[in-house]
Amino acid sequence: MNVVDLTLQRSLPSVMVPKREPVAPMPTNGERLLVASNGVFIEIRRSWLSLVRRIATYAVPTAIPYGEINEDTQLACGAVPAALIARFTTMARAAFPKETGAWIVWSPTSRDFRLVPLVIRSHDEGSLDYEPPQLEGDEQLVLDCHSHGRYPAYFSDTDDADDRHEVKFALVVGNCQAATPSLALRLCAKGIFEPFERVPSAWYRAIAMEAV
Repeated sequence: MNVVDLTLQRSLPSVMVPKREPVAPMPTNGERLLVASNGVFIEIRRSWLSLVRRIATYAVPTAIPYGEINEDTQLACGAVPAALIARFTTMARAAFPKETGAWIVWSPTSRDFRLVPLVIRSHDEGSLDYEPPQLEGDEQLVLDCHSHGRYPAYFSDTDDADDRHEVKFALVVGNCQAATPSLALRLCAKGIFEPFERVPSAWYRAIAMEAV
């Protein structure tokens, strides 16, 4: 096999799920495909997140001689502090009516979260052009935040294109002039987008208190 194909396959290896024992855990952070009798799954591992999601099923009832596996989510970093959501909302109100953005990052060593503003190249009422911020030590992106100024919180086609290859949570703060802005939250995992029907109530309480 040529070097390019070998490199690509090592970046996303495939593992056959055994029938009579658990599949061996991933040894390092990264991604892999799990081929199981109930479909093909992607497994993603980061210091802050372990995730298994089905990405394909079989079109015909061929007997697959492998075991089954279930979707799973393990959040090692714990809940994002509502106080950091409030701080970003304050930033969004200060930038109004323009958009702004920040990352909430987490360190597996200190186990602390931190809000880091983006390096903004340009921004207006409908767009945001930025550079990723500088992180410290082993910090990793957990929650990517941006605002929508006077407009409601939602994820646009541009957001979908930007987030397609990312592993993170994404948050939009909209209606920034309101006493309680609108919020939209989703999980992004290598092209998988899972919107949250309910944003944590503690976040709403925190941003409402900021408006007082």
